[in-house]
Amino acid sequence: MDRCRINIAIAEPSDVIYEGLTNLLLKNESHFYIFRAASLDELKTLCINEQITIVIINPQKFINRLNDFAKLKKNFNHINWIGLIYSYFDNETISKFDDTINITDSEIIISKKINRNIEKCDCHQSVQEELSERETHVLLQLIKGLSNKEIADKLNISIHTVISHRKNIIEKTGIKSLPGLTIYAISKKITSLDAL
Repeated sequence: MDRCRINIAIAEPSDVIYEGLTNLLLKNESHFYIFRAASLDELKTLCINEQITIVIINPQKFINRLNDFAKLKKNFNHINWIGLIYSYFDNETISKFDDTINITDSEIIISKKINRNIEKCDCHQSVQEELSERETHVLLQLIKGLSNKEIADKLNISIHTVISHRKNIIEKTGIKSLPGLTIYAISKKITSLDAL
Protein backbone atom coordinates (compact mmCIF):
# COMPACT_ATOMS: atom_id res chain seq x y z
CA MET A 1 0.00 0.00 0.00
CA ASP A 2 1.75 3.18 -1.19
CA ARG A 3 0.35 5.82 1.15
CA CYS A 4 2.62 8.68 0.28
CA ARG A 5 6.21 9.40 -0.48
CA ILE A 6 8.34 11.10 2.16
CA ASN A 7 11.67 12.21 0.69
CA ILE A 8 14.48 12.46 3.22
CA ALA A 9 17.86 13.93 2.33
CA ILE A 10 20.82 12.91 4.49
CA ALA A 11 24.00 15.00 4.43
CA GLU A 12 26.50 12.86 6.32
CA PRO A 13 30.13 12.12 5.31
CA SER A 14 30.47 8.82 7.21
CA ASP A 15 29.35 5.81 5.17
CA VAL A 16 28.79 3.78 8.35
CA ILE A 17 26.54 6.39 9.96
CA TYR A 18 24.69 7.09 6.70
CA GLU A 19 24.02 3.38 6.06
CA GLY A 20 22.98 2.76 9.67
CA LEU A 21 20.56 5.69 9.69
CA THR A 22 19.16 4.74 6.28
CA ASN A 23 18.55 1.14 7.37
CA LEU A 24 16.87 2.30 10.57
CA LEU A 25 14.57 4.68 8.68
CA LEU A 26 13.64 2.19 5.96
CA LYS A 27 12.98 -0.53 8.53
CA ASN A 28 10.37 1.60 10.28
CA GLU A 29 8.61 3.27 7.35
CA SER A 30 8.12 1.77 3.92
CA HIS A 31 7.22 5.07 2.28
CA PHE A 32 10.51 6.84 3.04
CA TYR A 33 12.79 7.57 0.10
CA ILE A 34 16.36 8.41 1.07
CA PHE A 35 18.73 10.67 -0.86
CA ARG A 36 22.35 11.39 0.02
CA ALA A 37 23.98 14.79 -0.38
CA ALA A 38 27.77 15.12 -0.25
CA SER A 39 27.75 18.93 -0.01
CA LEU A 40 25.49 21.93 0.55
CA ASP A 41 25.40 22.46 -3.22
CA GLU A 42 24.18 18.88 -3.78
CA LEU A 43 21.67 19.38 -1.00
CA LYS A 44 20.36 22.52 -2.70
CA THR A 45 19.98 20.60 -5.98
CA LEU A 46 18.08 17.83 -4.19
CA CYS A 47 15.77 20.38 -2.54
CA ILE A 48 15.03 21.88 -5.97
CA ASN A 49 14.59 18.61 -7.90
CA GLU A 50 12.92 16.41 -5.28
CA GLN A 51 10.13 17.25 -2.88
CA ILE A 52 12.25 16.89 0.23
CA THR A 53 10.29 16.76 3.48
CA ILE A 54 13.18 16.31 5.93
CA VAL A 55 16.89 17.05 5.77
CA ILE A 56 19.09 15.24 8.27
CA ILE A 57 22.44 16.98 8.27
CA ASN A 58 25.68 16.74 10.16
CA PRO A 59 26.46 20.34 11.24
CA GLN A 60 30.07 19.72 10.20
CA LYS A 61 28.80 20.06 6.60
CA PHE A 62 28.16 23.78 6.98
CA ILE A 63 30.27 24.88 9.95
CA ASN A 64 32.34 27.20 7.71
CA ARG A 65 29.37 28.14 5.52
CA LEU A 66 26.79 29.34 8.05
CA ASN A 67 25.45 32.05 5.70
CA ASP A 68 24.98 29.56 2.86
CA PHE A 69 23.17 27.17 5.20
CA ALA A 70 20.93 29.97 6.54
CA LYS A 71 20.06 30.97 2.95
CA LEU A 72 19.30 27.38 1.98
CA LYS A 73 17.08 26.91 5.02
CA LYS A 74 15.27 30.19 4.33
CA ASN A 75 14.67 29.29 0.65
CA PHE A 76 13.26 25.90 1.65
CA ASN A 77 11.41 26.81 4.83
CA HIS A 78 8.81 24.05 4.26
CA ILE A 79 11.53 21.45 4.95
CA ASN A 80 12.18 20.22 8.48
CA TRP A 81 15.90 20.49 9.22
CA ILE A 82 17.26 17.93 11.69
CA GLY A 83 20.82 18.06 13.00
CA LEU A 84 22.70 14.76 13.30
CA ILE A 85 24.85 15.33 16.37
CA TYR A 86 27.80 13.21 17.43
CA SER A 87 30.34 15.77 18.54
CA TYR A 88 30.22 19.05 20.40
CA PHE A 89 28.54 22.01 18.71
CA ASP A 90 27.72 25.32 20.38
CA ASN A 91 24.14 26.32 21.15
CA GLU A 92 24.06 28.81 18.27
CA THR A 93 24.77 26.03 15.75
CA ILE A 94 22.25 23.66 17.37
CA SER A 95 19.58 26.40 17.38
CA LYS A 96 19.67 26.49 13.57
CA PHE A 97 17.78 23.15 13.45
CA ASP A 98 14.10 22.34 13.88
CA ASP A 99 15.12 19.21 15.77
CA THR A 100 18.22 17.13 16.49
CA ILE A 101 19.12 13.45 16.51
CA ASN A 102 21.96 12.38 18.75
CA ILE A 103 24.12 9.49 17.59
CA THR A 104 23.42 7.77 20.93
CA ASP A 105 19.61 8.03 20.60
CA SER A 106 17.76 4.72 20.56
CA GLU A 107 15.88 3.48 17.51
CA ILE A 108 12.58 4.36 19.19
CA ILE A 109 13.65 7.93 19.96
CA ILE A 110 14.97 8.48 16.42
CA SER A 111 11.74 7.10 14.94
CA LYS A 112 9.68 9.29 17.24
CA LYS A 113 11.64 12.42 16.22
CA ILE A 114 11.31 11.63 12.51
CA ASN A 115 7.59 10.92 12.84
CA ARG A 116 7.11 14.13 14.81
CA ASN A 117 8.65 16.02 11.91
CA ILE A 118 6.38 14.44 9.30
CA GLU A 119 3.13 14.92 11.19
CA LYS A 120 2.72 18.13 9.19
CA CYS A 121 2.34 15.99 6.05
CA ASP A 122 -1.40 15.82 5.32
CA CYS A 123 -1.15 12.59 3.34
CA HIS A 124 0.65 10.91 6.25
CA GLN A 125 -2.38 11.50 8.46
CA SER A 126 -5.34 11.31 6.11
CA VAL A 127 -4.57 8.16 4.15
CA GLN A 128 -4.14 5.94 7.19
CA GLU A 129 -7.13 3.72 7.78
CA GLU A 130 -8.40 3.34 11.32
CA LEU A 131 -7.70 0.04 13.06
CA SER A 132 -10.70 -2.07 13.97
CA GLU A 133 -11.39 -2.73 17.64
CA ARG A 134 -9.97 -6.27 17.38
CA GLU A 135 -6.87 -5.02 15.51
CA THR A 136 -6.33 -2.51 18.30
CA HIS A 137 -6.51 -5.31 20.89
CA VAL A 138 -3.97 -7.35 18.89
CA LEU A 139 -1.71 -4.29 18.54
CA LEU A 140 -1.74 -3.73 22.31
CA GLN A 141 -0.65 -7.33 22.89
CA LEU A 142 2.02 -7.10 20.17
CA ILE A 143 3.68 -4.07 21.73
CA LYS A 144 3.73 -5.90 25.06
CA GLY A 145 5.94 -8.48 23.35
CA LEU A 146 3.47 -11.38 23.24
CA SER A 147 3.85 -14.09 20.60
CA ASN A 148 1.08 -14.98 18.14
CA LYS A 149 0.11 -18.01 20.27
CA GLU A 150 0.04 -15.94 23.49
CA ILE A 151 -2.13 -13.29 21.80
CA ALA A 152 -4.47 -15.98 20.44
CA ASP A 153 -4.83 -17.54 23.92
CA LYS A 154 -5.34 -14.19 25.65
CA LEU A 155 -7.95 -12.91 23.14
CA ASN A 156 -9.64 -16.31 22.58
CA ILE A 157 -9.00 -16.31 18.83
CA SER A 158 -7.05 -18.59 16.50
CA ILE A 159 -3.40 -18.06 15.61
CA HIS A 160 -4.52 -17.68 11.99
CA THR A 161 -6.80 -14.79 13.02
CA VAL A 162 -3.93 -13.14 14.93
CA ILE A 163 -1.69 -13.39 11.85
CA SER A 164 -4.48 -11.93 9.71
CA HIS A 165 -4.92 -9.01 12.13
CA ARG A 166 -1.14 -8.42 12.15
CA LYS A 167 -1.13 -8.20 8.33
CA ASN A 168 -4.02 -5.73 8.45
CA ILE A 169 -2.24 -3.62 11.07
CA ILE A 170 0.91 -3.46 8.92
CA GLU A 171 -1.11 -2.62 5.81
CA LYS A 172 -3.15 0.09 7.50
CA THR A 173 -0.27 1.73 9.37
CA GLY A 174 2.53 1.05 6.88
CA ILE A 175 4.74 0.15 9.85
CA LYS A 176 6.49 -3.22 10.06
CA SER A 177 8.72 -2.97 13.13
CA LEU A 178 7.71 -3.41 16.76
CA PRO A 179 9.32 -0.09 17.84
CA GLY A 180 7.49 1.66 15.01
CA LEU A 181 4.17 0.10 16.04
CA THR A 182 4.83 1.10 19.64
CA ILE A 183 5.37 4.73 18.60
CA TYR A 184 2.24 4.53 16.44
CA ALA A 185 0.17 3.25 19.39
CA ILE A 186 1.46 6.02 21.66
CA SER A 187 0.98 8.77 19.05
CA LYS A 188 -2.60 7.61 18.35
CA LYS A 189 -3.28 7.46 22.11
CA ILE A 190 -4.05 3.74 21.89
CA THR A 191 -1.69 3.29 24.85
CA SER A 192 0.66 5.42 26.94
CA LEU A 193 4.30 5.12 27.92
CA ASP A 194 3.19 4.39 31.49
CA ALA A 195 1.17 1.36 30.34
CA LEU A 196 4.17 -0.25 28.64
